[in-house]
Amino acid sequence: MRAERAGFWRKTPLVAVFAIAIAAAGFAVLYGKGASGKDEAALCPKAAAIAQRLTPLAKGEVAALSVDKTPKPAIDVSFKDPDGKKLTLADFRGRTVLLNLWATWCAPCRSEMPALDRLEAKFGGPDFQVVAVNIDTTRLDKPKAFFADNGVKNLSLYADPTADSFEALKVAGKALGLPTTLLIDKEGCEVGVMAGPAAWDSKDAEAAVSALLGRG
Repeated sequence: MRAERAGFWRKTPLVAVFAIAIAAAGFAVLYGKGASGKDEAALCPKAAAIAQRLTPLAKGEVAALSVDKTPKPAIDVSFKDPDGKKLTLADFRGRTVLLNLWATWCAPCRSEMPALDRLEAKFGGPDFQVVAVNIDTTRLDKPKAFFADNGVKNLSLYADPTADSFEALKVAGKALGLPTTLLIDKEGCEVGVMAGPAAWDSKDAEAAVSALLGRG
């Protein structure tokens, strides 16, 4: 394997080598790796205070919530709204967001969706929104049918049939599987990540969201 790698570099034109190096550097900047991480953290001073309030509340039903003590700008993933219009997280700037990636084939995702719907019913408004993004890549009629069959009425059905949003978060180390939930403040800074499902309508979750909004 080492010999093969050495052979690759001997055969690769110098221009291509530079292109690979530049691409790698761009990748690191895009996902906040390396030295740029400190610079990104400096863009989220208010989020650090939110994270401090949120940390002791990561317990009980939301014990799996990982709070970032040095928050950085969230990866600006893209998806479509119910009318097919392309959106990114940047379009929600000014509103605190609970971003949830889910799929109809994911049993834990299906079980937590009604709780997310109830959370949106209680907290949703100008200051907060649950943004549930479905990443089914086939049978694209199933998510809408699931919402109807399970009485999900308060959530908007956002979708990313390419699943690129999940892949971007996975590459950045933010997503291991489904469901994946990110807590993002109104300035677009990621405050916490939840791997797996949670009882989002529980008292523990409501306390965490209240702290996220500065109401706790």
